[in-house]
Amino acid sequence: MTMTTPAQTAPAFPDRLIRGYRKFLDGRFSSEQGRYRELAQEGQKPRILLIGCCDSRVSPEVIFDARPGEIFVVRNVANLAPPYAPNDDLHGTSAALEFAVMGLRVEHIVVMGHAGCGGVRAFAENEVDPYTRPLSPGDFIGKWVKLLAPAYERAGPLPHGDPSAVSEVFVEKLALESVKQSLANLRTFPCVKTLEERGRLSLHGAYFGVMDGVLRVLNPETGNFEQVEHAPA
Repeated sequence: MTMTTPAQTAPAFPDRLIRGYRKFLDGRFSSEQGRYRELAQEGQKPRILLIGCCDSRVSPEVIFDARPGEIFVVRNVANLAPPYAPNDDLHGTSAALEFAVMGLRVEHIVVMGHAGCGGVRAFAENEVDPYTRPLSPGDFIGKWVKLLAPAYERAGPLPHGDPSAVSEVFVEKLALESVKQSLANLRTFPCVKTLEERGRLSLHGAYFGVMDGVLRVLNPETGNFEQVEHAPA
């Protein structure tokens, strides 16, 4: 006698996304259908590439009230830009950068950090106490956030063996230094360096406060991040 088992049912698509999609169809898509049709027919022509963190609290399209097709967004852990490294490794961020600069011909690149970045804090805590605070049980995060090392050297020093020394103040300092480091890394790409020198590409640093909504922009002359608007109380 053959035993049969009930067929496994596929996991349901998240209801939250279905509800959001319906709202999108009735709202934004309906009001901007002409814009979407234009983008479908003519392709995208964004003027800005933004490299941001994949943290769910800091969506660039929401923060900058962007219309469809306005910003080419690349998001990764801790909003890092790696240096130019043409080898056989897989380079997702570098590939997106190359496409934005060489294919889409963007005019601006923005690296945007944010307050309370978990990737930045995890790296700092691991540097302070690497034996009792492993950065990740997986294979990828630890190697990726080592890109923070040069910024960490400038932001430090911290007492080794004392993770409690990693204060919010230090995490923010490291995050700001990391934005500067990513801008320096971007300039190691020949296409970025050449276009910037020709005045056809501009690089910018920014930092967003999750709690207060304050946006600060890097002043290249002073090296300071300056608030651009007074956020509401």
